[in-house]
Amino acid sequence: MLVIRPIEQKDFPTLKQFAIESGHGFTSLPVNDELLQNKIDHSVASFASRPAGKGECLYFFVAEDSESGEVMGTCAIDAAVGLSAPFYNYLLGKQVHSSPRLGIYNVVDTLTLSNDYTGVSELCTLFLRESARKGLNGRLLSKCRFLFLAEFTELFDHRILAEMRGVSDAKGNSPFWSWLQEHFFSMDFPTVDYLTGIGQKGFIADLMPKFPIYVNLLSKEAKSVIGKTHDNTRPALRMLEEEGFTWRGYVDIFDAGPSVECELSQIRTVRTSRQLKVHVGKTIQGKTHLISNTEFAHFRALIAEVAINEDKAQAVLTDEVARLLKVEDGDTVRLVEI
Repeated sequence: MLVIRPIEQKDFPTLKQFAIESGHGFTSLPVNDELLQNKIDHSVASFASRPAGKGECLYFFVAEDSESGEVMGTCAIDAAVGLSAPFYNYLLGKQVHSSPRLGIYNVVDTLTLSNDYTGVSELCTLFLRESARKGLNGRLLSKCRFLFLAEFTELFDHRILAEMRGVSDAKGNSPFWSWLQEHFFSMDFPTVDYLTGIGQKGFIADLMPKFPIYVNLLSKEAKSVIGKTHDNTRPALRMLEEEGFTWRGYVDIFDAGPSVECELSQIRTVRTSRQLKVHVGKTIQGKTHLISNTEFAHFRALIAEVAINEDKAQAVLTDEVARLLKVEDGDTVRLVEI
């Protein structure tokens, strides 16, 4: 059984391996020891002292196998993006060119550089090892963050963002970036992807076109991937769409992958999850639930069979599930039926 917990210093070797396995286009896991260590340090510090409200905190989680102790995946929440360093997107919009006198009316799509998501909370760094991509593991890894958001809403923005990995091939070549590289840059996609991952974003402001890009001027290949996701990312996008996330025209500036968003209060799991008291016993006629404790620094989440006693407002958990969640009789858990 996989159990979600905050990342710890001991997880560095595994995190580095995940950075290698995740490949090109996974900006939030750069293959750079210093940056990976900084992420762990940032998360450990964020969990060490609960803030009074939203700040530049990173809440980084790992999925640990309860039997082997092996870490099989990661996910994270960045409480507020773009405060220390610019957070760029392109916004897909329209320009109208018309001449009533000549009877001409043309509407063209444009891409405009934007910092509109500054201060928004971001779901990020979702990675599950290939050998663990089965059953409900992916669902647990993605949706456990919503229980954390529901429990600690005061720590996050009212808007929640998730950037989806855009289209690129096995060698890291992005059709969208290829067009930008030809006209504005002299760096290949893996290089800009790496520089962004390690926080060196100055070249974006220096070299990115300052005015809207007319989409009809792009190559056919570049136009075809705007707002499209990488094959490996489609399951994650489907789960977010189930939760109410939608695409509102924002795309990544390098691979044109879509950025989807939802109001925190309207996320399905946030809306429908509830708190119940724990009763440790036999889960007769139990149903599959996503469940977490309500601890901040010692947050735990998993998927298990839970029996609900509505009369007593109790969640009946097995000894094993209670132990893994670090709860006892009378403690509070948050849960939602899968």
